[in-house]
Amino acid sequence: MTVDTIISRLKKRYPPGKFDSNDPFQVLIATVLSQRTRDEVTDRASEKLFAKYGTPAALARADAGDIEALIREVGFYRIKAPRIKEIARVIDNDFKGRVPDDMDALLSLPGVGRKTANCVLVYGFGKDAVAVDTHVHRISNRLGLVKTKTPEETETKLREELPKKHWKHINELLVRFGQDICKPVGPKCGACPIAGLCPGVGCK
Repeated sequence: MTVDTIISRLKKRYPPGKFDSNDPFQVLIATVLSQRTRDEVTDRASEKLFAKYGTPAALARADAGDIEALIREVGFYRIKAPRIKEIARVIDNDFKGRVPDDMDALLSLPGVGRKTANCVLVYGFGKDAVAVDTHVHRISNRLGLVKTKTPEETETKLREELPKKHWKHINELLVRFGQDICKPVGPKCGACPIAGLCPGVGCK
């Protein structure tokens, strides 16, 4: 009952809307760009990139320098530019231009880990999957939903503990909650909609 109540209250506070696009390719590339980058910066860079290179084939043929210029705002853009170009090339050549919709195939793409793959499954394909980043890992432990040391362990435990109906929602809800209230340091417990359910209230 506690998990259902937590999810219900967070859904009321944070209506759906993390990704403007549900195109699997755009979700994939935007998720790669988002690493170590604020959401608003990722959104601007993604919009510029997809306005010019909206398909795997187009991005695969793009000049690396041009890609760098379009995504310059994001963190580590010089590393990400050749990475997303190579991801596009593999999708275009090996997957006939279509982003795969299963975990193993997604993990075969250059530089794609479980968090990114799960985001594609959830936001690109609407599948039940658990995408775990630093926010989800931290808050899941703070709330006592899991007791884990790594995001990978958190994903495994959440898949075991959470009803499947909540899997695809947990990432967006906890990311937005973590950015807004449940911050790593100095969480705003007085404004928290689930403070009464949290064993970590007042944590530093």
